Amino acid sequence: MHELEPVFNPRSIAVIGASRREGTIGQQVTKNLIDGKFPGPIYPINPGATEILGLKAYPSIGDVPEPVDAAVYCVPADKVLEVARQCAKAGVKGHIVITSGFAEVGNKREEDELVQIAKGSGGRVIGPNIVGTMSNPAKANASFAPVLPYVGQTALISQSGALIIALDTVTYARKFGVSSMISLGNMADVDFADCIEYYAQDMNTKCIALYIEGVKNGYKFMQAGRWAGKPIVALKAGVSAHGAAAAASHTGSLAGSVKVYQAACNQAHMIWATDLEDMLNKSQALAMQPVLKGDKVVIITNGGGIGVLGSDAAERHGIPLQAAPADVQAQFRKFMPDFGSPKNPVDITGGSGVAGYEGAIETALRCPWVDGIGVFYCETAVTKATDIANALITKLKETGITDKPVVACFVGGAGSVEAGKVLLEASIPYYDCPNKAMSALAALRQASRFQEVGCKVDFEPYTDVDKRKARSIIAAARAAGRKALTEPEAKELFACYGLPVTKSSLAKTEEEAVHFAQEIGFPVVLKIVSPDILHKSDAGGVRVNLKDAEAVCAGFRAIMENVRRYKADADLHGILVCEMAPLGSEVIIGSVNDATFGPTVMFGLGGVFVEVLKDVTFRVAPISIECALAMQQEIKGYPMLQGVRGEKRRDQEVLAGVLSRLSQLVSDLEDDIAETDANPILLYEEGKGCRVVDARVILKPR
Repeated sequence: MHELEPVFNPRSIAVIGASRREGTIGQQVTKNLIDGKFPGPIYPINPGATEILGLKAYPSIGDVPEPVDAAVYCVPADKVLEVARQCAKAGVKGHIVITSGFAEVGNKREEDELVQIAKGSGGRVIGPNIVGTMSNPAKANASFAPVLPYVGQTALISQSGALIIALDTVTYARKFGVSSMISLGNMADVDFADCIEYYAQDMNTKCIALYIEGVKNGYKFMQAGRWAGKPIVALKAGVSAHGAAAAASHTGSLAGSVKVYQAACNQAHMIWATDLEDMLNKSQALAMQPVLKGDKVVIITNGGGIGVLGSDAAERHGIPLQAAPADVQAQFRKFMPDFGSPKNPVDITGGSGVAGYEGAIETALRCPWVDGIGVFYCETAVTKATDIANALITKLKETGITDKPVVACFVGGAGSVEAGKVLLEASIPYYDCPNKAMSALAALRQASRFQEVGCKVDFEPYTDVDKRKARSIIAAARAAGRKALTEPEAKELFACYGLPVTKSSLAKTEEEAVHFAQEIGFPVVLKIVSPDILHKSDAGGVRVNLKDAEAVCAGFRAIMENVRRYKADADLHGILVCEMAPLGSEVIIGSVNDATFGPTVMFGLGGVFVEVLKDVTFRVAPISIECALAMQQEIKGYPMLQGVRGEKRRDQEVLAGVLSRLSQLVSDLEDDIAETDANPILLYEEGKGCRVVDARVILKPR
């Protein structure tokens, strides 16, 4: 038996703090268990009562004569620890702590003690500060939400108790089927990862939906998602950028929580939801339909307008429609007038009626070319919406096709709403606009892609790295009392992991600068090196394309004068003489050490573009070359890497290797590195690689 079985599927329940007084949580929880027809024994615990709501009451959990799986805590905060000790002594394994007044108001010590008491006897705590738990299979409404939710196969897990209460009745209004609804509250013990692990093996659950305000252990969360083997839909609240104003690197200023969470959820095989409606829409489809195993989706419609909107939405959600082959079009042509269109969308027109829908639906279901179907309907006076709904249900039964997802979009009034109820009762997802329907199909496609990848870990660490030297570079900077590496130190660190940095030498005098420039070869670039000046251009600390010794001397003097005006007391280490790499496409790679998920890597267009366009994408480190290639394709500027206006394709494979190597660097040095970026990296045409021109590394405070 899974260790969370007593929490989520208890056979007996005690309500500690049960009450005869109306309006109390203790009475409501007891009443909910009775009204929900919980089949096991219910034990009200109240030292001042002998009977509550027709049930025998007990003074304490220790007085209950039979073993108790779960206890629901409905007592004041100052009584919780004593109750926990009594429950632990009585062998209770599931501690459902509704009581608030713990870490959320600063009482972290008491919350930790609660968990220790429960775990000391092999128990688990859900909460505190929760609405409770609701399980349809167990018929257990161990909460103060109104009723058990509408029965179905989605486990809905939320940090917000108020949201659980609100969605409870929403499930009936929209026939959103739920196996369990779980309120997590403070997550003192049981967290999202634990719930994912439990519902991954629950036979009554096909889809897991998460409402997330924060994750305590990012690694555990991602691992649980990868291993679940079931569709997971994640909705993250509070996605505004955090800490951007204080960030010292481009990467840090761009790493808003939404981007990092999106990346983490994608890597954890979770389907991202943009809002509450989107979470419900996607979860509904994933719980009711098989996954979409291919990209060939057909829309069958009686109205050109919603067909076009569906086509637009399909492209927007990453499953663009394809024109059906000629032989398939010929089959569709049989079920429409001459002015219909069999291409895709398949527009059978408003006059085709039920028969037209029946023929087109059966053709699509039986056609090997078709992977998934959207049945769209505009309400008309010619046909009843429920007739179309019943025709779809009948054809699914007659053909026996079960491996091809079907979603429905009915646009109209009361008739369409009624047809939607008929469809949902038959486990066919119904939506009232084309965008929702195509978003649902896209979620089914994404779930299929995740299944194809499986839970394998595809990153293989590089062995040609010099970890010891990398750590010594950081140690020297820390010994000097610095919070960041200088550019030459940062480049040396990158070189330890095989990143292709430009040749450079640090000059203290004009004469040294000329000597190094001659060694490197003209033209060269000069840059100020100072721990007090992170953004060199702002201080006038850069000179480029210096073609001879005279230009180097003049550039050296100009930089020193500019920097002294900019910050008179700056600690100047000297001027870095660098080879001037040939012009190429400017890109940026970087990392920020996220508080939840640890080291991340970022990619985007570099130079000034990154600040203006913020066209970047993230992953949690470490990442494989395949993952790094996928990152490149996600930015809006990707066509520039493919080659535009006669330019050749950029060397994306080499760049992917650089990204992957950086991901290992920041993973290996997680305890030391807060932020990094290489901006710009000059990326050349295919086969010619790239060069890291500038580098920045910010250290974690100690």
